Amino acid sequence: MTELITPEKIEALFTGADGTYAFARWGRPIAPIVFGVADDTLATVKGALEAVVTLAGHQMAETDPELGSNLMVFFFRDWSELLAVPDLDRMIPDLAALVARLSDVQAQQYRAFCFDDQGGIRAAFVFLRMSGPLAEIPAETLALTQAVQVVLLWGERAFAEVSPLAVLPDSGATILRPEISGVIAAAYDRMMPVAAQDRSHALRLYARLQGPRPGAPT
Repeated sequence: MTELITPEKIEALFTGADGTYAFARWGRPIAPIVFGVADDTLATVKGALEAVVTLAGHQMAETDPELGSNLMVFFFRDWSELLAVPDLDRMIPDLAALVARLSDVQAQQYRAFCFDDQGGIRAAFVFLRMSGPLAEIPAETLALTQAVQVVLLWGERAFAEVSPLAVLPDSGATILRPEISGVIAAAYDRMMPVAAQDRSHALRLYARLQGPRPGAPT
């Protein structure tokens, strides 16, 4: 693991385009709901979420006592479809302006997060426009990629150049890159904070990659 990642690379994963460091993990069990897919794809998405949440040592739930569902995943063909979703404008500030902006740039995906008083993730929204390149990605790969990107608050360009996934050359199976799975597991260590803005947090994550972690899969 130490040969695959450095403190600087971990820091880059949580550094925004403006140069600020911002990390957050879920502060409550994740209760997902998925819109716009058939049952088989629904099972694939939830299976990927369960796999990543289990890796993190976190929990999933059927419902959130405050919000009902705190992770909402939307699959659609056109951004304008979001304007017809009941009450979505109450959860996403300036929804109409956001939809217009995403439509103008022909965006394929967008994620929005809400946070609790401790800075941990309270809710998340994942929007996937299933046309163009995104529609060509296998469902399993797309689901696992989205699960990784929603389990933590990553920097905007964390996976812009290198995917969090890798393909095994022998079997062709798609897996989560070991260094990324290690960061996720370390981030959910019970001794780590649910949120951080100081770059020293990256050093603490790195330190937890140097040996076995309680509860980590072997």
